[in-house]
Amino acid sequence: MKDAAPLFAALGDATRLGLLVALCSSGPLTVTRLSSKFAVSRQALTKHLDVLSDAGLVRSSRQGRERIWELEPRRLGDAHVYLERLSRQWDEALDRLKTYLES
Repeated sequence: MKDAAPLFAALGDATRLGLLVALCSSGPLTVTRLSSKFAVSRQALTKHLDVLSDAGLVRSSRQGRERIWELEPRRLGDAHVYLERLSRQWDEALDRLKTYLES
């Protein structure tokens, strides 16, 4: 997975992770609605949402004067696939080490 770094960098921040959880549980929300769930300014939330958007984790659309943010589940699936592959590689490496140590 060639673009894993921006994806995991976006997921590595507690506020951004919280935004994803909020969008997962509540569905599409405006920044105004999201800001009621976090102790940061609307401007800071918008910056976090922009990072998530650049990583492909959320998308937005305009409805009147508001921007509606929603989860992009495909990218979470990409993260899951990458982590599963990494887990298999570690399991194989540990099995090789165990075999070596037991011989």
